[in-house]
Amino acid sequence: MKARISVHPYLCLFTSFLFIQALVFLITHTAPPSLPIRTFNPPPVAAVLSPDECRSGKVYVYDLPPMFNKDLLASCDDLDPWNWQCGIISNDGYGRRATEFAGILPGNLATTSYRTNQFSSEVIFHYRLLNYKCTTLDPESATAFYIPFYAGLAVGKNLWRNDTKMRDWHCEMMLRWVLNQTYYQRANGSDHFITLSRITWDFRRLTDPLKLWGSSFLNMPLMQNVTRFTIEKAPGDDYDVGVPYPTGFHPSSDSDVVQWQSFVRNRNRSSLFTFIGAARGSIENDFRAFLLSYCYNDSDSCRVVDCAVTQCSNGTSAILEALLDSKFCLQPKGDSYTRRSVFDCMVAGSVPVFFWKRTAYDQYDWFLPGEPESWSVFIDHEDVRNGTSIRDVLQRYSGEEVGRMREKVIESIPRIVYARPGKGLEGFRDAFDIAVEGVLRRFKEQKEGRGVYAGEVGVRR
Repeated sequence: MKARISVHPYLCLFTSFLFIQALVFLITHTAPPSLPIRTFNPPPVAAVLSPDECRSGKVYVYDLPPMFNKDLLASCDDLDPWNWQCGIISNDGYGRRATEFAGILPGNLATTSYRTNQFSSEVIFHYRLLNYKCTTLDPESATAFYIPFYAGLAVGKNLWRNDTKMRDWHCEMMLRWVLNQTYYQRANGSDHFITLSRITWDFRRLTDPLKLWGSSFLNMPLMQNVTRFTIEKAPGDDYDVGVPYPTGFHPSSDSDVVQWQSFVRNRNRSSLFTFIGAARGSIENDFRAFLLSYCYNDSDSCRVVDCAVTQCSNGTSAILEALLDSKFCLQPKGDSYTRRSVFDCMVAGSVPVFFWKRTAYDQYDWFLPGEPESWSVFIDHEDVRNGTSIRDVLQRYSGEEVGRMREKVIESIPRIVYARPGKGLEGFRDAFDIAVEGVLRRFKEQKEGRGVYAGEVGVRR
């Protein structure tokens, strides 16, 4: 006869409590007060940098426990668009090469194209900073401190689950870790920055019980002084810096940029405009559905890529060809005000047509040209609903005017793409360079007492 051991239920609860406390202690005490030293891949620059190379300062990258970045890349599913796709994981966030573009792009330009996931900026910025000429291993010499937490992945894995605690768990644990760092404590995080690969609204959960979308990460007290790069920022929040969505074009040299610009500049564009998107049946009076119907009824002027019929995630040959063959591209707001297609459109040398100013004009002022009318067209969405003809508006522009707008778009291409480190860009600054230089200038001027907000110190080539 076997002996039976009876365990009191309170003992089980007490044991579980002790385990959770031990886990929290281990996470928040992973790093000693003197920040960890680790290796990174040095960039191909001279051993001694000139004084102007890092004139705004240097960046120290925290060595976070892997549960906050590397471990979040463990799952990979290219077949489910609502889960994290392999494009985020492979090739340092750039994704696999887009070999299917070989028949569309000339010469070696096909090697600059990748199937990049639109939510991969956290991984790309982390990789680039570990290979950045102005990254330092000495925190005492740093002007800025980078937190390589993949918040978009941590939150995104749980966005469609009815579990708000899980959406906040990684965020809370990471902030406990950061709070234990000497350099965060020194300035309450005001010289720290982070990249969020999703829109800002995914991190600003409201207290209204009927509006439980997203995480409360940006509402947490320890995040109030931290600058964040995000693909869509909140109006009036100077700590949000809007950065371009990653596209599939990633040049490795100045030559790649010049060749690409020449290619899209000389492309023969047979369609007046194109619309790429899908209707959202769950949205009342969905404007994208309106544009799809409009374009199907005006097929002589509009080229349609219906994403309910054609696979559109991460860029496809159908999308690229439509953009390359069209003079203008329609850019309504997406599920939020912004959408990756704006940057796919501009990289292809097509002139964007906006229907909400918040889709681009109020978002990416560090990266886009000034004077919006010089590189884009704005038609209010209500005017379109009330009968304004998109075709008539666009046909009023002469060939010379369209050419000037297109040239402005083409000039901006280096500033809205993320280059591959490789040989690197020398005569151009890409989106990464502009973002990091901008935040370094912001922190430097704050320390000098000038208190300039990030939006006022953008860098332009």
